[in-house]
Amino acid sequence: MDKNQQELLFKISMFEQHIENLRQQLSAVEESLLYLDSINLGLGDIKNSKGKEILASIGKGIFVKAQLLSEELTVDVGGNNFVKKDIPETKKLIETQIKKLQDIKKELEEKIEEVGKGMINLLLQAREKKE
Repeated sequence: MDKNQQELLFKISMFEQHIENLRQQLSAVEESLLYLDSINLGLGDIKNSKGKEILASIGKGIFVKAQLLSEELTVDVGGNNFVKKDIPETKKLIETQIKKLQDIKKELEEKIEEVGKGMINLLLQAREKKE
């Protein structure tokens, strides 16, 4: 294997690693979007449910029966700062987060496409040099 072939393989490997890293980030964003959509739906379910019995999560996959005493929510707004919000305010906050994540998802998809095109161009250039 000559130096040019080694260099080509190295560059292809770097492109593949970059694409894999972007795909992992994209997967995390998509998972967060599903989670936020789920919360948003749940908020809709508790609207006008004061006094009703619900299942409240106390940890991953662990729930306890509870009675909904209020529709006022305590929301973590970052940095372990908690504020009181009503359901519409919380839904608005979640929708803002969803929009930001959708923008990030679009950027990641564009970067994956861009890196893929770069790898194809590299392969085409290597092929032209070989011929």
